[in-house]
Amino acid sequence: MQKKYLYIIIPLVIILIGVGFFFHLPKTSEKGYTNIVSSENQHSKPISPETCRDCHQKEYTDWQSSHHFKAMEIATQETVLGDFNNTTYTADGVTSHFYKKEDKFYITTTDSDGKPHDFEVRYTFGFYPLQQYLVAFEGGRLQVTRQSWDSRKQRWFHQYEKQHIPHDDWLHWTGNAQNWNLMCASCHSTNLKKNYNPTDDTYQTTYTHLTVSCESCHGNTQKHLQAVKDKNYVKGSDSLWNISEQQTEILRCAPCHSRRGEIGGEFIDSNSFLDNYLPEIPSTPNYYADGQVLEENYKYASFLQSKMYQHGVRCSNCHDPHTTKLKAQGNQLCSQCHDTEKYNHQTHTFHQPQSEGSLCVKCHMPTKTYMGNDIRHDHVFRIPRPDLSAKYNVPNACNECHNDKSAQWANTHAKKWYGNLNKNNHFDEDLILGSSSKNPNRIENLKRLLVSEDYPEIIKATALHYTSEIPIQTSIELLKSHLNHNNEQIRYQAVRGLNNFPITYYETEILPLLKDKIRAVRIATADLCLNHYGLQAALTKNGFQKAFNELESFILHQSDFASGSAIAGDFYAKTEQHQKALKFYQRALHKDKTLNYVRLNLATLLNGQKRNSEALKMLQEAASYEPKNAQIVFRLALLTYEMEQPELSLKYFEKTIQLEDKNPRVYYNYGLLLQEMGKVKQAENIFLKGLQQWADHKDLRYALYTLYAQQGQFEKAKKYQ
Repeated sequence: MQKKYLYIIIPLVIILIGVGFFFHLPKTSEKGYTNIVSSENQHSKPISPETCRDCHQKEYTDWQSSHHFKAMEIATQETVLGDFNNTTYTADGVTSHFYKKEDKFYITTTDSDGKPHDFEVRYTFGFYPLQQYLVAFEGGRLQVTRQSWDSRKQRWFHQYEKQHIPHDDWLHWTGNAQNWNLMCASCHSTNLKKNYNPTDDTYQTTYTHLTVSCESCHGNTQKHLQAVKDKNYVKGSDSLWNISEQQTEILRCAPCHSRRGEIGGEFIDSNSFLDNYLPEIPSTPNYYADGQVLEENYKYASFLQSKMYQHGVRCSNCHDPHTTKLKAQGNQLCSQCHDTEKYNHQTHTFHQPQSEGSLCVKCHMPTKTYMGNDIRHDHVFRIPRPDLSAKYNVPNACNECHNDKSAQWANTHAKKWYGNLNKNNHFDEDLILGSSSKNPNRIENLKRLLVSEDYPEIIKATALHYTSEIPIQTSIELLKSHLNHNNEQIRYQAVRGLNNFPITYYETEILPLLKDKIRAVRIATADLCLNHYGLQAALTKNGFQKAFNELESFILHQSDFASGSAIAGDFYAKTEQHQKALKFYQRALHKDKTLNYVRLNLATLLNGQKRNSEALKMLQEAASYEPKNAQIVFRLALLTYEMEQPELSLKYFEKTIQLEDKNPRVYYNYGLLLQEMGKVKQAENIFLKGLQQWADHKDLRYALYTLYAQQGQFEKAKKYQ
């Protein structure tokens, strides 16, 4: 009854956890968990923005009008934009009441028990195009209410509009998905420390400044302040973050403008993003097959695909970092670098001057709307490809405006105007074909992406991700050849990809990465070694212990997320720390009842402890969520047989056959049960049906051979020897 599962934490990228340890445990706290070191004591005393103002008055004034300044504020008459003048809003089966009392703001809406309660608004979140509101709960939690204020249309609206969300659902505003500490906090405050306690599932979250202030981008400024007081100070000579270089600047913007997961609670002072974060790559299902943005992925992975990035463009070329506004409006922004005569002309746009269609962003930065009303541009800056839309059903900018026309219509016009749309040999078509499991030649498309020197490194990393899905020797060689690549994202994806193949094919090449200079790569390698060696053998490998400690800290740091609790449950189940595993599994289901795979893993754990009645209850609960899941019903059949309930087991086997006939073990075990119950003819029929589909299946052949031999039908039996 064992089953391996892959887990992905959203909005995070998570490596497969399949580990166990029995000795040489890392240093633990008194409650038995690896210590997660707070970075509070790694930094000297923070400096307030008002101190910076003394020398940087203009930047300070600009910042006060910015989205950064208003990222999070205490709820006051000045900061709250929503209508709290005794108003109501009804939508999606919920009526909410907004009112003020003694200069405080309140919302009456459904609680986690499904009943209406009054909640005080403690903080505002953002201001345009929407403002959200935070409410305090026990355990140090802040929750984001579903009711949001549309600053553009001056009205209330719901996140997840037109969805009826049950009060016990993960997406309910009191649930894990709307938890500030986990989902939002690190990008709306300065020097935030989540300080999650995995022992009791509580937070002691701290920050040095409530909103996004100077140190969020420039780093700790204490040494800078000391340096400028020195009479011999030379401008730019101190240790303050210098964001004049492209990579350094992007490294400061990326943590909050990317879809990524945190590796640990302790921040490593590093020039590599993957020492502290695991960024999403532009792969399906979060992106379209050609790398265009689909889900709420922010900007980083899109920008790294672009020609802009490859030519050294950085965020501040277009965005003022202090006002957070564009440096120019309309096509003037693009004209900073691009030839106005060539591009800002009807002979290029084929749209009337000053019309929306003549704007550069309309064709090269198509939009999607997130959070109900927040319109965001894709930052790949690609040439529209309606030809690919016609062939592969990916979107294009032309049909975003001309949505009453077909992709072929747009393609006809685009080819007439511009000729070959792929004259620059873009990666998009190879990426589309490489992503498709239905394409028998996908490995050739992926090879082209990997060998070309023209394609972005993040596209090569994505190609490695897809390569790992193809179970052939060529995949192993391609992945192995990228283990020593100078780009850490590529090395990381190569390690993750090789986890799908036997370690005997790459053992010599993989082990040095236990001591890779980048933390994400070390963690991925430790996970791979544990999966393939088991702990006792892995502990003999040079560098494994340190990487293993980092792996456990990573798991616990993510365990406040529902799926993170499930991963922690797996971790402790495989280390035979069953009580911890049980607690994390139960916590995962408490946070998100829809995580049915957790019920299966929990049932396996309980079965291994001979607690079969509890395991049966868990599997029956899983079946109630997915009544047509043949795997769950099959496991019920096996468990009830083990519990000596043959009649019930028989019913589950019959139902499994009705739901699915693609697993030969179903026919094998079903036939054995029938034979044991004396229903020999029925057992024979089941074995024969199985052999019709899997003629060479050894267990089915032996089962039928044995059945005939036991009945004295030796001639029939000979056919299945």
